[in-house]
Amino acid sequence: QVQLVESGGGLVQSGGSLRLSCKASGSIFSINAMGWYRQAPGKQRELVTAITITGSTNYADSVKGRFTISRDNAKNTVYLQMNSLKAEDTAVYYCHAVASVVSRRNSFNDYWGQGTQVTVSS
Repeated sequence: QVQLVESGGGLVQSGGSLRLSCKASGSIFSINAMGWYRQAPGKQRELVTAITITGSTNYADSVKGRFTISRDNAKNTVYLQMNSLKAEDTAVYYCHAVASVVSRRNSFNDYWGQGTQVTVSS
């Protein structure tokens, strides 16, 4: 299976920056895409940004120009640089990956991290 471990969350003032990291491990054969979702209290989980194995990216409109996703394929790690943070960015951020494992190389599944809390004080 595939395990995703996030790090880098915390408390920051409005206008500040944080950098999240997510490392994938396990019996990985291939990771097609990695990304970040977030879920604020009382709201549904939403896509923040994603990046494919070729480097194509997409962003939610609410974070365009402020957040940047990057990926180190050799390390199976994805990063999320968050700048100009706002109170409305407060949420639990989840790492997500679409990956296949060695024993089932042509079967891609969704994997999730445990989540990391990001709190932006206004």
